[in-house]
Amino acid sequence: MEQQLTLALSKGRIFEETLPLLQAAGITVTEDPESSRKLILPTNDPQVRVIIVRASDVPTYVQYGAADFGVAGKDVLLEHGGEGLYQPIDLNIAKCRMSVAVQAGFDYASAVRHGARLRVATKYVQCAREHFAAKGVHVDLIKLYGSMELAPLVGLSDAIVDLVSSGGTLRANNLVEVEHIMPISSRLVVNQAALKLKRERLQPILAAIERASQGNN
Repeated sequence: MEQQLTLALSKGRIFEETLPLLQAAGITVTEDPESSRKLILPTNDPQVRVIIVRASDVPTYVQYGAADFGVAGKDVLLEHGGEGLYQPIDLNIAKCRMSVAVQAGFDYASAVRHGARLRVATKYVQCAREHFAAKGVHVDLIKLYGSMELAPLVGLSDAIVDLVSSGGTLRANNLVEVEHIMPISSRLVVNQAALKLKRERLQPILAAIERASQGNN
């Protein structure tokens, strides 16, 4: 009996940029998650299906075996901790950077130099904590789930830690990047049990995706 494989993806940029990599492995998703209300999408291979989950939930579905493999941003994996996951391939897709940004006119360098205690709003609490701890900067972290750019504008925080690609949203809200924390791209993550039990079926797909992703360097 053929083994069913389940791939966890999130809508948007990761989904779009993963499609060509799947096609290189001979897998075509036959429905568009933007127009379909289905959360489980079929592919041209009856033994491979795609589940659409929130980006931050991808590692959890894979860790617990509800998905055999998935694609998640480095930012999500750092926050999740990566337990129970095998991360074999940096796919070089959905590239951006994690940065510190402040309202234009806020003297970040001076505040840091003088040991001020900064209030920082972010979704990426773990990454922010480690970044500022390594610099010896005292911060109060405020967890938000969206619209980080608003926080400094209304006095909720002095700074934000967020993902930046073009920087257009920052500029539109009168914010400036003051520090790059790390480059971010998306990785393939695999359930460790699936890697053993479904190796025959999974390995050729992983290898094809890896070959295709080399072209994204």
